Amino acid sequence: MVNWRPHSEDIMSEVVKSLLIQLETELKHQQLWSAVPPAEPALASPYPFCCDTLRLEQWLQFVFLPKLWILIETGQPLPAKVSVLPYAEEAFKAQGQQLQPLMRLIKQIDSTLTAQP
Repeated sequence: MVNWRPHSEDIMSEVVKSLLIQLETELKHQQLWSAVPPAEPALASPYPFCCDTLRLEQWLQFVFLPKLWILIETGQPLPAKVSVLPYAEEAFKAQGQQLQPLMRLIKQIDSTLTAQP
């Protein structure tokens, strides 16, 4: 009898996949999802979060989510230290309590990726 147990990397990938799906769903729920991608030069910004060319919700949709999906799908290591929440707190300050579910998800993604072995 073979006793198969999933590797911790497999479990981590499944957890992160679930969080990414939740993030996309919440962005759509909050009407922060865009049907039109930004121009290519905006995506090529050298600044963190493309803060000079994109709003945070655009960066999440067009940079963060696609990059993490590619890493998962190609079996590459996920980032070991992620800290989106501090910027999100500042970027979404004006929306207040309305975006708390989104903020909780961002915090959970930060914590999950940073806590991985």
